[in-house]
Amino acid sequence: MDTILRQVEDYVLKIMSEQLPNHYFYHNYTHTQRVVKHINELIAAENLDEKESEIVRIAGWFHDVGYIKNPKDHELESAGIAEDFLRERNYPEDRIAIVKECILITKKYGKPSGILQKIICDADFSHFASTNYMEISDLLREELRLLHGQTYTDIEWVETNIHMFEEHHKFYTAHAIATWQPQKSKNLLKLKKNLTKLLEKKDKERLKKADFKRKKKKAETPERGVETLFRVTLRNHTNLSNIADSKANILLSVNAIIISLALSTLIPKLDKASNSYLLIPTILFVGFSVASIAFSVLATRPNITSGKFSREDVKNKKVNLLFFGNFHKMSLDEYEDAMKDVREDKEYLYNSLTKDLYYLGKVLDKKYRLLRITYTIFLIGIIVSVLAFGIATYYVNYGY
Repeated sequence: MDTILRQVEDYVLKIMSEQLPNHYFYHNYTHTQRVVKHINELIAAENLDEKESEIVRIAGWFHDVGYIKNPKDHELESAGIAEDFLRERNYPEDRIAIVKECILITKKYGKPSGILQKIICDADFSHFASTNYMEISDLLREELRLLHGQTYTDIEWVETNIHMFEEHHKFYTAHAIATWQPQKSKNLLKLKKNLTKLLEKKDKERLKKADFKRKKKKAETPERGVETLFRVTLRNHTNLSNIADSKANILLSVNAIIISLALSTLIPKLDKASNSYLLIPTILFVGFSVASIAFSVLATRPNITSGKFSREDVKNKKVNLLFFGNFHKMSLDEYEDAMKDVREDKEYLYNSLTKDLYYLGKVLDKKYRLLRITYTIFLIGIIVSVLAFGIATYYVNYGY
């Protein structure tokens, strides 16, 4: 049993990680693991034999793989994938049929018959009895929005969940009813409380409609838009800078490892005359690595600024007080006086923000140009070094 289950688990992990689109926030491998975990819990509670346990576990692993082909009829697709996989491994036909039945019963509003179907249905909806049900529910809501364009207001979503809890779902196994139902009831109560709060909030907003319009108009003023523009652009610049530094650090680490290996493995062999053919390839190998390290360091090396400005600079609006490199040597009193001028002059403030973004962009341009050169050197170095080692070895062994 363990052999076929291990094959099934590995296969499901492989195809879901490789073929399932990233916007499946709910119906993904994590959900599948959660279902199988609760299947195991129900198997132990119901004292199933080895054959039944294997069948329902296999169905649990395969029950959502059909999403990689057709989300609308994923149960049918899942059953087909499971059938093909098991038949290729000479799994008994009678068990394959039961596996397919267990998968197909997970279709929405399915009515299970028999303990195996009841177990997989209960496990598939075990998140209804989860203490973090609200978070899991939000994942499903976002998945529906991205995949099917189904958008819900907060009130609509809570009402949909309550309707599902009360009208369409119930647990079937004795263990689920005894152990999971209490937490499901707590989650239903929490949903109803949330609905009450949302409805009260909606009523308050309706009563304060005039005030809401005024605040909305204020939020849409050009000043707010400009501030959002600067904030988002600055965050993007910062993220790009972090990405560049990370890439440079990766190249530093890789080339440091290459040089360490060369020093410990190749260079000690060069003192023998029989290994002289390795001299030029080794020099190329190490040389390109050193060059890559040098350019990586240049890409991450910080610029040093004076860190000081004069009152005349502030008066003439020639200094950007938002960059630490321009004031790190100033006293607190001097900096506070200068920032007071910036706060009181909106044009000066926006100009400072503009300069900050501009020079951040210049720094990013330099970083990415050096990083591109570094990657080019690294790529050429690897190719040239491998060719050099190959040519040198060839001429030593087969040379004229």
